[in-house]
Amino acid sequence: MKIGIYGQFYHKHSEKYVQLILEVLRAKAVDVYIEEDFLDLINLHEGIPDSFGSFQTFTQLDDSYDLFFSIGGDGTILKSVTLVKDRNIPIVGINTGRLGFLATLPKEKISESITQILQGNYTLSHRTLLQVQTTPANRDLQKWPYALNEIAVNRKNTTSMIKVETQVNAEHLTSYWSDGLIISTPTGSTGYSLSCGGPVIEPGTHSISLTPIAPHNLNARPFVISDESTVTLRVTGREKSYLISLDSRIATLENNTEITIKKAPFSIQLVQLQEDTFIKTLRKKLLWGEDKRN
Repeated sequence: MKIGIYGQFYHKHSEKYVQLILEVLRAKAVDVYIEEDFLDLINLHEGIPDSFGSFQTFTQLDDSYDLFFSIGGDGTILKSVTLVKDRNIPIVGINTGRLGFLATLPKEKISESITQILQGNYTLSHRTLLQVQTTPANRDLQKWPYALNEIAVNRKNTTSMIKVETQVNAEHLTSYWSDGLIISTPTGSTGYSLSCGGPVIEPGTHSISLTPIAPHNLNARPFVISDESTVTLRVTGREKSYLISLDSRIATLENNTEITIKKAPFSIQLVQLQEDTFIKTLRKKLLWGEDKRN
């Protein structure tokens, strides 16, 4: 079995969990390849055995990998997606951070969880991505025009609202006067969209949600549509440009650029332990059911 490993070391004391993961994998006699920059970070930390520097490295993945371990939080998962791309390599999210909606394997149960996964005791959760295209084309977006969580447009260098003219399947929906608009996958529904009042959507639902950011139209509400739909946006405002974000990546677009958003032609596979479910994650991470009347 061939496993790739990636992390960012953003979280305090996460090096001890990285060490434990590598020790468990080495004991299981699997082929481990660590992303080159991540291995450099590992070697900078005291307490990491020198022998870990002997692991093989990669800068780009290929189709020969069986699993890809993402060590960190949800932000690390989003970065991992840009490495895995459309290669159908299952991603194992090990949460050494804080909340962790996508990186669900708890750091307290690393050894047991990895053992279960290497024995094949897991399921795969297939996650939809969004794809963006602009007219005229934007070089920054062409490099990787996909998002696992959401694509959002936001005002830039101004406190004034922007106007987001929105079409669904070539039919005019509305013009949002707001700070921006979030187009989210079910995976992203528990992220930025949720914080702006969007709905929580079960990952297996074939849908996309449109959530305005601080809308001045008081009748503007989140809108859920089929993921077979095509959303077209045209943004204008007092400034000549605005921001578009794809998960954690940001680019600048000029006013009146036409933005076309639709479902990507491939999905991402997240490894999920058999006893874990989305509802269990909601109860644990969002404290659903914690009302004392329950």
